[in-house]
Amino acid sequence: MPGGTVVLTGANSTLGLAFIANALQDFPTHHFILTVRNPSPIDPNTAKLHLLLSKFPSAKYTLHTLNLASLAGVRTFSSFIASQVARGDLPPISAIVCNAFAWSISSGLQFTRDGFELSFQVNHLAHFALVLQLLDSMHKTQGRIVGLSSDSHEPGASALAVYPPGIPDDIERLARPVPDKPGEEVGRGFQRYGVSKLCVVMFVYELNRRLQADSRAMSKDVPKAWGILMKYFLNPLQPLLKLAIPTLRNSNVAGKDLVELSLREAFAAARGTNGYYYKMSRPGKSSTKSYAETKWAKLWERSVAWSGIQPGDTALSVA
Repeated sequence: MPGGTVVLTGANSTLGLAFIANALQDFPTHHFILTVRNPSPIDPNTAKLHLLLSKFPSAKYTLHTLNLASLAGVRTFSSFIASQVARGDLPPISAIVCNAFAWSISSGLQFTRDGFELSFQVNHLAHFALVLQLLDSMHKTQGRIVGLSSDSHEPGASALAVYPPGIPDDIERLARPVPDKPGEEVGRGFQRYGVSKLCVVMFVYELNRRLQADSRAMSKDVPKAWGILMKYFLNPLQPLLKLAIPTLRNSNVAGKDLVELSLREAFAAARGTNGYYYKMSRPGKSSTKSYAETKWAKLWERSVAWSGIQPGDTALSVA
């Protein structure tokens, strides 16, 4: 879609920078909403972002502060972007790329000010709220919501996994896990990261199911957007693991893949099929546990409650 708006979280991450470099080159008519937690050029990652943007003087972008560890901040940001689209100051959103992430590996269990486990809120819950609140601002026929998965969501797939990821029977433990036992901090921290990525996968699947259901009901208010997932291995570990894990992506290559999936017309053909999950830019399968549809619905229901989403906040039925 020519000239749409693209929302990218975690714009100063390694993958975010690679996405921007490719997107600004290939899609110069789009407007990019780039979010970072710390906008100061003193931050070394943000300094890299400013340096990259300086190479595209004619690019259309705005840089925004967004701390996904604050649901109030997500709501404020979403409301601002939605108002700009409604006024015509921005074109409709063609893609929301949920790239930002957090994890706490060596530091043990951490909670946000909202009271939720850090990686769960940043990786899943805040993006859940962001997408639902911006859904009405998306292009009515061609919008895409892009989630980032990883090997960590699949039991036995990651060399770093000690404990397998899964949705607990007591789903409240997603948001508020029990404390780590001494000596388990690293293993449990990586497990929580993997669980958060499993939640991302399940969210996108349930989002697609609901979007298709509302479209079939011929609702005039629900945009015909769709979600898509790309598996990406966390970049800081690449120097150690690039020889051991063949699916590990070079960040520049992964950034190009992410642009293709998010914006390229060729991938629009996957809509309405099972082609929602991509490994190494090719259609693939997510973990067996990710296809538990009863847990999709339960996760959706609790995410609505945890994030405080009300029926008037989104174009999609949240019941």
